[in-house]
Amino acid sequence: MRDREDYMLKGLSEEELLELADLFKMFSDSTRIKILYDLFDGEKNVTEICEDIDMNQSAVSHQLRALKTAKLVKSRREGKSIVYALDDDHVKTIIAMGKEHIEE
Repeated sequence: MRDREDYMLKGLSEEELLELADLFKMFSDSTRIKILYDLFDGEKNVTEICEDIDMNQSAVSHQLRALKTAKLVKSRREGKSIVYALDDDHVKTIIAMGKEHIEE
C-alpha cells in the first residue's frame, strides 16, 4: 500500500483521487471538448451549440448533461430556452494547459 500512503502524504485522499480521475474523464471525449471550446465565447443555447459544432440536438444535450453534472458547465433559463456557459474560468485554464502540453 505504499502508493496509497504516498498520495495520502501529499494531502490527497482516495476519494479525492477518484474525483480527480472523474474530472479528467470529462475531457476524454472530443464532443465535450468541442462544446467547451464553443462556450469560450459566452452563453449559448443548445440550438446555437448544435449549429456551431455541426451535431444533432440529442447528442449535444446528452453531453451538456454530463458536463453540467461534472460542474464544468452551468445553465440558466432565458424565456423558453436554456442557455449554457462554462461554470468558471478553471475550465478554460484546464483546457489551455492541456493544449499547451500537447503542443510541446
